[in-house]
Amino acid sequence: MNALIRWSTAVALLASTGLAAAQEQHQHHQHQEHAHHAGHADPRTESERAHIPPPPPQRVMGDMSEEEMAEMMDMDDTEPYGLLLFEQFEWRDTDEGDALAWEGRAFYGNDYDKALLKTEGERLDSEYDGSVELLWDRVFSRWWSVQAGVAHDFGEGPSRTWAAFGVQGLAPYWFEVEALMYVGEQGRTAASFSAEYEMFLTQRLILQPKFEVDLYGKDDIANGIRSGLSDAELGLRLRYEIRRELAPYVGVMWSRKFGETADLVREHGGDAEEVQFVAGVRAWF
Repeated sequence: MNALIRWSTAVALLASTGLAAAQEQHQHHQHQEHAHHAGHADPRTESERAHIPPPPPQRVMGDMSEEEMAEMMDMDDTEPYGLLLFEQFEWRDTDEGDALAWEGRAFYGNDYDKALLKTEGERLDSEYDGSVELLWDRVFSRWWSVQAGVAHDFGEGPSRTWAAFGVQGLAPYWFEVEALMYVGEQGRTAASFSAEYEMFLTQRLILQPKFEVDLYGKDDIANGIRSGLSDAELGLRLRYEIRRELAPYVGVMWSRKFGETADLVREHGGDAEEVQFVAGVRAWF
């Protein structure tokens, strides 16, 4: 009996000793693991650590047509909407003095058809010189639309009214291009071409070069225009978007008259070439 008691006591003592050693080894392993993780930063970002994944979908959607998908997601590209954009509203330092210039457009319609109103011009010493165009814009491919309508030029000389038609779209390498032809009274014709590009230096700071050129098919001496290549303009504007809808900017603009149009300007004591500094704001509503 005594031997049995001594044997049971020895077994219990051995078991308790092994359990204590196992517990000590586990604590030591936890300490090593904690030290290992403490020496390495969590590779996840703060937003990733705070992200809580959404619950899985409650039911699987079946196959549906594009029309059914558009209707379910309330996507209607025929729904009319409008926009008013002042691309340029700026002060210009011209050779003749300070000038106020503008370039803007407004449209109303859907993704395929819209009425488009465009205007641009300059005010100097209480005199206005500019144009207004009312066009119908129709998309004919993914990146391009055709335009047709009426244009009216006004200024110091006689006003001119034109039938206008052309194209507007996005050329390769993300150049925004616009080319229009004009047909007026007494056999007058004209053409204009413009191209611009937006370089995103940051998400808010944008450098925008723009090139414009005008040509005329017939002399219009009363408005200081000769046939052929009349004038060209190259602008470079740097804007900061406080919001997408509001962006002040500064820039520089080079303009030049060509051919006999330049000769007319010189005959009246003007310069055929000019560099202007500009400052303004771009806004849309």
